[in-house]
Amino acid sequence: MTPQTKPLVLSTDHEPEEGVLIREIRLNNHAKRNSLNIPMVEAIEEAMLAAVADGARVVLLHGEGTVFSAGADLSGDVYAGGFYPRLLHMLGTIQTLPIPVVAWVNGPAIGAGTQLAMASDLRVVSGTALFRVPIADVAIALDEVTIATLENLVGGAVARTMLFTNAPLSHEQAVSSGFAVSQGGFAEAMALAELVASKAPLTMRHLKHEFARTSHRPYEEAERYEAAAAAWHSEDVGESRRARAEKRAPRFQGR
Repeated sequence: MTPQTKPLVLSTDHEPEEGVLIREIRLNNHAKRNSLNIPMVEAIEEAMLAAVADGARVVLLHGEGTVFSAGADLSGDVYAGGFYPRLLHMLGTIQTLPIPVVAWVNGPAIGAGTQLAMASDLRVVSGTALFRVPIADVAIALDEVTIATLENLVGGAVARTMLFTNAPLSHEQAVSSGFAVSQGGFAEAMALAELVASKAPLTMRHLKHEFARTSHRPYEEAERYEAAAAAWHSEDVGESRRARAEKRAPRFQGR
């Protein structure tokens, strides 16, 4: 396979226990530091939707090589009118996916790479990870959802400093601010994904509906209500009660 035809994302399945699927998705353009253009954005979105269709309970997202994502590919099509709407659509898909997405930020995440990490539900950062959003240096604007999400994750002072001055957020700051869950390698990120995958799938689905209220494509109130009702009336509620009585871990089925 030539570099021109290699897949832009790679997917690997992990099954920590029978019937529990974790889909690992890796950005696969390390030669360009996993930068984002329209084909890469579309490939990420397709991979996320495929994970849901295949029954995955959690997605574990990271970059191939030593960089999570260097952000928009400034040598390509990103200045064309279609890139930013496609980027926001992909981010909205991740935010409204009915399953959690864990990002292992295995190196620098710049610009749109930071946005990709923020669209994920939980983040584990490597010792080489850092985050930077250099919009003021390239004279572009940022959407209100990304700005509000950054402010919510790191606080107003840090968010403003990052955006006004291009100051980086180090991996230590990411953890101390609550932007990231912890510092660690792939094993730690996978352990977190396995923990989340062991929880009740319909509860995870409802939580994604609620957290998406501040996303690029929030769910309607009726959709959030339906997701809550599905969890309350599921067979998994009975399984949780049996598991407590039998002093064992529950085996949730997502129904």
